[in-house]
Amino acid sequence: MTVDIGTARLARRGCRLLCAAVVFGAAGLCGASPQAPPPAPQSRADHELSREEAMVLVQKRYGARVVRTDIADQEGRRLYVFRLLSSAGKVWIVRVDARSGAEVP
Repeated sequence: MTVDIGTARLARRGCRLLCAAVVFGAAGLCGASPQAPPPAPQSRADHELSREEAMVLVQKRYGARVVRTDIADQEGRRLYVFRLLSSAGKVWIVRVDARSGAEVP
């Protein structure tokens, strides 16, 4: 079997490039700029729960089904007002602050 010297050099060069790619990372070898870090998630104070998010929270918290939803305003803060129905037939109302997710009396 005969191996051309040019082919052997090319194979060694390819092996070196492959090793460099592994050591330095493919992005650095290709000259790609590093990606910017992902944006920081919004804190709970910056984010208002959607009606659906609040409904899921209440249904899980009480193990009951929401049968009616209203929106109320109490001293400038948005409240979700849910009417719940338990499997035993009990009906009650729960008010949830849209910003904090906390139950409001």
